Amino acid sequence: MLNNGPAIAENNHHRAQKFAAWGVHVLTAMGAVTGLLAMVAVTQGQWQIAFAWMGVALTIDSVDGLLARVFKVKTVLPGFDGALLDNIVDYFTYVIVPAFFLYQTTLVPKGWNTALAATITLASGYQFCQADAKTPDHCFKGFPSYWNLVVFYLFLLNWPQWINALVLMAFAVAVFIPIKYIYPTRTRVLRPLTVGFGLIYGAALLIALLRYPEGHEGPLYFSFFYVFYYIIASIYLSIRGYPPVDENDA
Repeated sequence: MLNNGPAIAENNHHRAQKFAAWGVHVLTAMGAVTGLLAMVAVTQGQWQIAFAWMGVALTIDSVDGLLARVFKVKTVLPGFDGALLDNIVDYFTYVIVPAFFLYQTTLVPKGWNTALAATITLASGYQFCQADAKTPDHCFKGFPSYWNLVVFYLFLLNWPQWINALVLMAFAVAVFIPIKYIYPTRTRVLRPLTVGFGLIYGAALLIALLRYPEGHEGPLYFSFFYVFYYIIASIYLSIRGYPPVDENDA
């Protein structure tokens, strides 16, 4: 009598791998759903809820890449392009959703909403489609289109509209300046520090959002420690040069 036990076990293991891999892709795709929900909240003037959904999308994007590497989705599902899905979702949640938020609000002078929303959309279209937008040493080339965070700060800081417009234009220009920015979860150098600071940063932003419109200034200004760290560390490493990447580095 043939013993089919090992074959059945292997088949079940393969099915479990496929199930896990598809689960990661579904998680990535859910980022687009949260972006859609953020846009719905914007149309209803529910600004905090809109930012909460943007935060969920950001959280998904922070973990899905790691999960994809852990479950080896490229090997398990070679016919499905998870990287393409990730880029589509990221462009929607990091660019289109905040651009829509900008268009619907009064963050910038009257009549500038459409022009600035279009500017960041076009600039990020260029950034996303560069062949080396994500460099071999796991960095972002040019400002990595964190427009969700930019509009979050501009909204909560309540600066004059003309300053907001200048800030948006400055970041749009930064897209074209070839500084290599740290990829928080993948750039090997300083990664423990970057991830550790990033968790504190995320907590500070959450507290600021929950306290808005009163009492949010403290945690919001505290969060700038990470912004300064991220920018200074990225510029420093761009000048000094990043160390070689280990092929097995996750």
